[in-house]
Amino acid sequence: MVRPMSKFENDVRSLTTSLRHSSEIVKHLKQSDRPVVLTVRGKAAAIVQDAEAYQRLLDIAARADAEEGIRQGLNDVTHGRTRQVREVFDGIRRKQGTPPRRTGGSRSSRS
Repeated sequence: MVRPMSKFENDVRSLTTSLRHSSEIVKHLKQSDRPVVLTVRGKAAAIVQDAEAYQRLLDIAARADAEEGIRQGLNDVTHGRTRQVREVFDGIRRKQGTPPRRTGGSRSSRS
């Protein structure tokens, strides 16, 4: 017998049954706003989720990823793991074999 996770206890269906009653599964997804665990031979094989709920999950993950990037950047600044942008661009130019950028004159004076 399947030992479902307690949060999904009422949302576990066999894959075979789900294929036969797919419209009922979709209705359940909309009404419960929870994913359904599909099983094969009594073991969890897949999670089916409402499209809007899945998009919300993607949005949360993207936001968390951006926040983690910012956190790491701030940590680098705090611990002195930074370089001046000019130094970075000069290194890129050296690797590409392009001449160093001219200094002097402001960008606003160019047409």
